[in-house]
Amino acid sequence: MADIEIEPVDGTVVARAGGAVIAETTAALVLREPGYAPVHYFPRADAIAFCDPSDKRTTCPHKGAARYFHITTKSGPILDAAWSYEEPIAAVAAIAGYIAFGHDRVAVEIL
Repeated sequence: MADIEIEPVDGTVVARAGGAVIAETTAALVLREPGYAPVHYFPRADAIAFCDPSDKRTTCPHKGAARYFHITTKSGPILDAAWSYEEPIAAVAAIAGYIAFGHDRVAVEIL
């Protein structure tokens, strides 16, 4: 099992894509996993407005099955740019009901 840490983020966390704010929350979590950049998870209610379900699915041995979402922006869709573990394994159960964005497609900042 990977040494994964999940903790709340102090402050407001904002996600931007296509020149617009697509998510904003004061209830974000940050997941830290060795060998990867930290990933910020937003409560789905604070992030889902610009997301459309994708057919893409993946499985992580440390987190479980992930479903993906396209992000809708004025400049067009950003394909498979967000993901959610709807029923993560017990060790990372805190991210259930949250959604994360790919670093290469969405800018996330803490205000």
